[in-house]
Amino acid sequence: MKAKGGLLVVPAAPALKDLPTHSAYREALLDADLAITDSILMVLVWNLLHRDKIRRVSGLEYMRRLLLEPEVRLAGNTVWIMPSPESANRNLTWLRSQGILVPESHVYMAPMYHGAIEDPKLIAMLSELRPKHIVVAVGGGTQERLGQYIKRALEDRPAIHCTGAAIAFLSGDQVSIPEWADRFGLGWLMRCLSDPQRFVPRYWGARKLVGLMVRYRDQMPAADEVRAA
Repeated sequence: MKAKGGLLVVPAAPALKDLPTHSAYREALLDADLAITDSILMVLVWNLLHRDKIRRVSGLEYMRRLLLEPEVRLAGNTVWIMPSPESANRNLTWLRSQGILVPESHVYMAPMYHGAIEDPKLIAMLSELRPKHIVVAVGGGTQERLGQYIKRALEDRPAIHCTGAAIAFLSGDQVSIPEWADRFGLGWLMRCLSDPQRFVPRYWGARKLVGLMVRYRDQMPAADEVRAA
C-alpha cells in the first residue's frame, strides 16, 4: 500500500448494510485495493457462517501505526481531507502535539457532497501538490466514494487512506476509545454512550447487515438488485 499506493477503505457496519441500495458505495468498495475488516459485527457474523475464519483489523490501530511512518510524518508528504474547520483544528492541534506538522496548504475542507461526487477544486489541489499520502477523515459511506473519485481522477498513484473518524478518536474531536476497548471491538459502544441520540440509531440500523450476510454469504448483492445512489 505505502510503496505502490492505491485505495484503502475501512467499511463500517452502518454503511455496509446499504450495499443492496447504494450502488456508488458498492462500486467504491469493489474498486478499493485493500479493505480492512474493522467491523466487529461483520467479523462475528462471518465467522459464524464460514469455516475460513477472519480476524478483525482495527481501523483505529491502523491509524496509530500509519502515524508512526516517517514518510507520513514528513511535512508536505500527506494531504488531510477534513470534515469541518472545527474538526480540522482539533485534529491538527493533536498532530502537532505528536510532532507531525501539516502545512495549511495540505489541509482540505470537504464540502457536503450530494449525489455523485464531483470536486474539481480538490483534484486541482492534489494534482499540484502531488502528495504521497492522502488521509480522508470524512464520514463512512462518503469517504469510500471520495477515495475512489480521487483514485480515478489523479494521474499519480498516492496511497489514499479512507480512515474516517479514526483520527478524531485520537485527537479528542470524538470520544476517546481506549486501546482495550478497541481491542475487543467496543468502539461502537463508546460512541453510543458518548452521544446516544446520534449513534444509537445509527448502530441499531446496522443490525440489517446480519440478514444481508446470511442471505448472500460471501457474495456481493447481485448488480441488478442494486439501485443507483
